[in-house]
Amino acid sequence: MAVRIRLRRVGSKKNPIWRVVVADKRSPRDGRTIETIGHYNPQTEPSTIVLDTERAKHWLDHGAQPTRTVARLLRTKGIEVSGS
Repeated sequence: MAVRIRLRRVGSKKNPIWRVVVADKRSPRDGRTIETIGHYNPQTEPSTIVLDTERAKHWLDHGAQPTRTVARLLRTKGIEVSGS
């Protein structure tokens, strides 16, 4: 199973708030997920980024590929992403 770490939108209309989730690559953006490992709110100043770093490292070690945006968030929180 190809696993990705990506964002899932949970905010209301014109109020995006994103959960950082681990999901199968083939599932839709807001579809079924394996695990929620954090959340991201770009509307606050500065942006709020909350991540479970241990779980993020676990999934990265087990082959999960982060999306470009999530890789940037992980680097912001000090988690090294290989290949990006």
